Amino acid sequence: MSADLCALTAGALLEAYRAGTLSPVEVTRAVLTRIDALNARFNAFCLVDRESALREAQASETRWREGQPKGLLDGVPVSIKDLILTRGWPTLRGSKTIDPKGPWHDDAPATARLREHGAVLLGKTTTPEFGWKGVTDSALTGITRNPWHPDKTPGGSSGGAAVAVACGMGPVAVGTDGGGSIRIPSGFTGLFGIKPSFGRVPAWPLSPFGTVAHVGPMTHDVTDAALMLTVMSLPDARDWHALPYEPRDYRAGLDTGIRDARIAYSSNLGYAEVDPEIAALVKQAVSVFADLGAKLDEKHPGFDNAGPIFQTHWFAGAAALLRTVKNKKPLDPGLIDVAAQGERITAAEILDAQMKRGALGTHMNLFHRDYDLLVTPTLAVAAFDVGQESPVKGRWTDWTPFTYPFNLTGQPAASIPCGFTKAGLPVGLQIVGPRYADALVLRAARAFETARPVRLPDLARLAP
Repeated sequence: MSADLCALTAGALLEAYRAGTLSPVEVTRAVLTRIDALNARFNAFCLVDRESALREAQASETRWREGQPKGLLDGVPVSIKDLILTRGWPTLRGSKTIDPKGPWHDDAPATARLREHGAVLLGKTTTPEFGWKGVTDSALTGITRNPWHPDKTPGGSSGGAAVAVACGMGPVAVGTDGGGSIRIPSGFTGLFGIKPSFGRVPAWPLSPFGTVAHVGPMTHDVTDAALMLTVMSLPDARDWHALPYEPRDYRAGLDTGIRDARIAYSSNLGYAEVDPEIAALVKQAVSVFADLGAKLDEKHPGFDNAGPIFQTHWFAGAAALLRTVKNKKPLDPGLIDVAAQGERITAAEILDAQMKRGALGTHMNLFHRDYDLLVTPTLAVAAFDVGQESPVKGRWTDWTPFTYPFNLTGQPAASIPCGFTKAGLPVGLQIVGPRYADALVLRAARAFETARPVRLPDLARLAP
């Protein structure tokens, strides 16, 4: 077992709690000390509640001592992205326009399930304003930085969640993904993150950006994500869009491999521009699937650039969101600009985008008759300098062509680290499954992970 408690996975912690070799209190104290040491530098958390966390850890320690753990995550430190309601804590969504006074009486479904299973809630992680873009900075909380290179962005909008896990400020985190917001920062910080099938994890209230938004886990390894998904996918009647509950432990069958799985590898979806170094690293990594016994073909999915469809949904959502904001002066200028573009979108254009979205979903359903999985780069670029929305001219959607199509289709999609650039920055590989095949995506990711284990930043270098 690692001498660094902050480097342990949730699974390792639970095993140690069960054996009596570690206690939730000592682990929580170690994580809080790590937050004290690194958060000022990397800006992962916008709220930390030490007293509450230690109180929950003490209660967990008592339950373990009595041989009565509360649930599957009893005593595991967890962070919650600051777009997700958490009872007793303000959810400011990275915006100065929200009154911290609340009231804050509700837990979102994911938060409620984690509490019910004994997780130790540490605090809230940073997000850009209302989660509108693929990097993490805001006028409210400042700039969140990448632990692999502090001058680079960790991505977003779940950037704070990614940095927390990568830095050992808790082994698991809850993120959201409306256009890549779990997979983007997972790719940039070298973590595993999965956007489950839409509706797999109940969400309430519905995102202002509508039905492209998902909730999911970000973790050190695939097994932790499967554990988190098992808990987070439990039913909640408040989500009208939620899938019928499927009682299962996503860890079951995780290590059965992917022999004979039919996998399509697409280097650029047939149309995207990709940094050559990224493309080469991903192409090399994809061969691992063939080594594991899968049937691998180079095959584009065959749909046209989905950017216009996604932007119609996203920009119209931004416009609807800002209509509810009375004082727009503190808002991110980029969000204001996107909302202004959204205001010019007509009802006919929205209906047209909805029809095209449906056609895209049908196309991918048909594609998966021939292929069990699709693998692509997670991102077209490596992490770039903080303080900008995009390293190229345009919006954040111009460098994320691989992520948002699968928000439109609602398919499960995960990012797993597959290598590093010459500059030492992580590169992610995306695994996309048919709708509802979350377990298959996890199993493929786990198989890949056995051949290419996740490597975290040098925590000894980061910690004082």
